[in-house]
Amino acid sequence: MNSSSGHAPSRADTSSVSASANRFALLTQQALDEIRAVLDRVAQAEIEQTLDALAGAHRIVCYGVGREGLMMRALAMRLYHLGLDAHVVGDMSAPPVAAGDLFVASAGPGGFATVDGLLRVAREAGARTLLFTAQPQGSAAAHADAVCILPAQTMANDTRDAGAVSLLPMGSVYEGAQFLLFELLVLMLRDRLQIQPDAMRARHTNLE
Repeated sequence: MNSSSGHAPSRADTSSVSASANRFALLTQQALDEIRAVLDRVAQAEIEQTLDALAGAHRIVCYGVGREGLMMRALAMRLYHLGLDAHVVGDMSAPPVAAGDLFVASAGPGGFATVDGLLRVAREAGARTLLFTAQPQGSAAAHADAVCILPAQTMANDTRDAGAVSLLPMGSVYEGAQFLLFELLVLMLRDRLQIQPDAMRARHTNLE
């Protein structure tokens, strides 16, 4: 009797692998097309004001909830690698914000109680506020000095009743677009601030 590890793959096995590979390639192309379509619609004026706000801040403190929060942490990490004084709300080392500082938040669906509240606190402390969102008509934008709109589907409209067309589940095209947008913003900031790639790498933690 042949062992399971030694028998030649059957025609059915080969067909299944081929179908899976084709399906993966199709999904990959669709997902990338969705994210590109979102980024193509981000206003250049909003990109510039975002770069101005980040480059001109004394301290930067970032916040987001859920998967958006993970993207905001990724942004804070890269801003630190650039040599900026960047932090994340909730970390024990997060400083207070004041005049000259920037509070950066994300509210893809337009608003969250925590995001809205922290935006108000930051403004009352004298800090500027920058919001990333897909729904600028939501509650959070009213508390932001600058808004960068990523026109992607989010959980706010991720239902078939709302005419959802996004391939990615539960509005995650927004977070996918955030990740790529943030990396591109970092590249543009690196050029603007004349930061060398080696300097960024030198700031990466060695405690891993």
